[in-house]
Amino acid sequence: MKLIYCVEDDAGIRELITLALSTADFEVVGFEEAGSFYNALRKRIPDLILLDLMLPKIDGMSIMKTIKSDLLYAEIPIIILTAKSMELDKVKGLESGADDFITKPFGVLELMARVKAVLRRAGKKEILEDIIEYKDLTLDYNKRTLLYKDIPVVLTYKEFELLYYLMLNKGIVLSRDKILQEIWGYDYEGETRTVDMHIKTIRQKLDAAGCPNYVVTVRSAGYKLEEQQ
Repeated sequence: MKLIYCVEDDAGIRELITLALSTADFEVVGFEEAGSFYNALRKRIPDLILLDLMLPKIDGMSIMKTIKSDLLYAEIPIIILTAKSMELDKVKGLESGADDFITKPFGVLELMARVKAVLRRAGKKEILEDIIEYKDLTLDYNKRTLLYKDIPVVLTYKEFELLYYLMLNKGIVLSRDKILQEIWGYDYEGETRTVDMHIKTIRQKLDAAGCPNYVVTVRSAGYKLEEQQ
């Protein structure tokens, strides 16, 4: 039975989510604020987190950043729940590591479909290569490390996943839509600019380590790593 943590301060919504998912054979534990959630997380790691953005004391975005910065929890899929519907909020959520985004009010069927889709994608995760070397870059997927020569380059979870995907497909042009679907599992029209933002920060971090710009922009097509000479 899959374990789902729901962090939602509205008792009515939390109860609705718990009841709906429980009837579908999920184990659901609800929390109204960050403190009790963190305590539970240290004792037992869930298969999925449903996270409201507007929470008392510590907001959902801060909670997500904390989770994604900890290697022990970084791979837990997260679906954001929020009353906000502006595109910028969705972009920020995806940038911070969210796997999907549900805007309130939402229907039970939509919730169920998205939960099952995110869990299905997470279950299909396949590591094709543990260690990849590309020119002076060495990426160790299991250790979640990236080195330029002997210099560590610290990436966020999604930045790491994106660079790993590019390195696996070096020489192949990958469209923004393809990258978004592969890394975020999210094909919402208009959200592809989050890929551009992640490419930008990857380039900045590599540049800070003295690494040349290996990530090539292919106009009107996407991004690629050049084939090694």
